[in-house]
Amino acid sequence: MNEFWTLVVDVWQHGVVGIDVGRMAAAVGIFLVFMMLRGLLTRFLMGWLRMMTKRTPWTLDDQILATIEPPVRFVPVVMGLFFAFQVLELKGMPDQMASNLVRSLIAFTIFWALYRVIDPLSILLHRLDSVFSTELVEWMARAIRVLVFIIGAAAVLEIWGIKVGPIIAGFGLIGVAVALGAQDLFKNLIAGLLILAEKRFHKGDWINVDGVVEGHVEAIGFRSTMVRRFDKAPVMVPNSQLSDTAVINFTAMTHRRIKWLIGVEYRTTVDQLRQIRDQIAAYIDETPDFAPKTDVSTFVRIDSFGDSSINIMVYCFTLTTKWGEYLEIKERLAYKVMDIVHGAGAAFAFPSQSIYVESLPGDDAPEIFQPPVGPAPGKDA
Repeated sequence: MNEFWTLVVDVWQHGVVGIDVGRMAAAVGIFLVFMMLRGLLTRFLMGWLRMMTKRTPWTLDDQILATIEPPVRFVPVVMGLFFAFQVLELKGMPDQMASNLVRSLIAFTIFWALYRVIDPLSILLHRLDSVFSTELVEWMARAIRVLVFIIGAAAVLEIWGIKVGPIIAGFGLIGVAVALGAQDLFKNLIAGLLILAEKRFHKGDWINVDGVVEGHVEAIGFRSTMVRRFDKAPVMVPNSQLSDTAVINFTAMTHRRIKWLIGVEYRTTVDQLRQIRDQIAAYIDETPDFAPKTDVSTFVRIDSFGDSSINIMVYCFTLTTKWGEYLEIKERLAYKVMDIVHGAGAAFAFPSQSIYVESLPGDDAPEIFQPPVGPAPGKDA
């Protein structure tokens, strides 16, 4: 029994890799206590921070506090590991590895919080919308996230003694090789930046690229832009095509144009033409759906003499740029034009031709053709 007890004491004192079982049990207990108190500590710390933010007149700090809650909940885990390792009293290489692990987790928590804080802080970047487009500001926010991630990864690697400089140099050589084979990728990336910098179009705009696509812009990516056609089919267009090709942005229109040639019959008198012209012009001037003459060019004039009609040009602009509202206004104008033309006693012309005969045949009737009489059937010719 004495020998057995001596063996138990030896195992208890030396345990695993020179750490006695008592200290191991105490370390595990401390870590479990921090894990159990994790919710309580987080609630206490977040409550204290919320109380501090409520004293400020800004809402940005409240949004930042909401985003950093997951990293704050991870803090008790790091603290539990730190105190557990302190109790173990590690020596040599295990102590160095434990220290690096705790340092890595601290760096991870810090950069995790910074990464999440970028979202609410991007509100400050949106103040630059007057200088840059909204999509370019979003790209800047993405670039900042990538930068924070790279710096955080480099910090963790440095903690473990891995030099970042040679890795960056190696990536540089690989980047040169990749760049030679991915010229189109970088061309599209630069084209996307130019599109955003020039504010050619934004998400939701209706654009038309001649021979490529027409539809609404749904997303502007690093390499391509997704345009959804009117038949709801998505089209991924490389940014280089949008940068090198003329793009019509219909959403940027200030007005929508109506240009008609209305043909009336040649029997229409001058007074009727004046009446039709004046009434159409008065309707356009008095209707609030149309842009005033002081802002845009508006004409209602007798334009030309066609092959079968006298053409009246109606040239005006609507205030709305929405397609559906524009069609309704144009429809009402068509109804009004029909009422005005019919009310003036005139009629619309249609393609026709008139044939004029200068003289008709008189008494000189053509000779009547008499076929020759042949022999009777059954007789010799």
